[in-house]
Amino acid sequence: MQIGVAQPCVLCGDRTRGGLICAACDADLPRLPAERCPQCALPAFGGQLCGACLKRPPAFERCEAVFSYGFPLDALIRHCKYAGAQELAALFAEALAARLADRPLPELIVPMPLHPARLRERGFNQSLEIARRLATRLDLPCQHACQRQRDTPPQAGLDLKARRRNLRGAFVCDEALAGKRIALLDDVMTSGSSLNELAKAARRAGAVEVDVWVVARTL
Repeated sequence: MQIGVAQPCVLCGDRTRGGLICAACDADLPRLPAERCPQCALPAFGGQLCGACLKRPPAFERCEAVFSYGFPLDALIRHCKYAGAQELAALFAEALAARLADRPLPELIVPMPLHPARLRERGFNQSLEIARRLATRLDLPCQHACQRQRDTPPQAGLDLKARRRNLRGAFVCDEALAGKRIALLDDVMTSGSSLNELAKAARRAGAVEVDVWVVARTL
């Protein structure tokens, strides 16, 4: 994942050969195993649909993820999200573009929205920043088509049922998505509850096919 000009690696400080991260740290990033469920991206024998997705299918067809959410990738994502290191959005977009190189592409990328109160607090939406850069690389439109209409409490610490209750009715898509094949983009997928609720909202707005693209998947 080499981009830009030579500079210190954002993880170890060593000089890179024209990127944000050196080759050694890049090799240490926790990539997902090849055999994973195509719908939720969790490890699955033979790359088949996992039991959870067979029992309770999510509202999206596929999930593409590059990394597992572990050290040191988790530090990079936190740095991007909470320390305003928006240059890392380009690194994440490049990693996703490489993962999607041989995949069929949708018509539109839709980033995970932030509630206006959270956006004012943080100053930017990291998912939107990644989506914009990825859209440029893939020559696809990026549209802020959905809104977060409820400022829900943080999902961390909630069990799965509580996460689902917490997010009911949280999203609305106020742009016409009728007949569209779309990809929802977020930085991290944990339980999948947020993306599943967003996918439901996109379906209600007329999307006929919904994929999920994330930088990292929590195992």
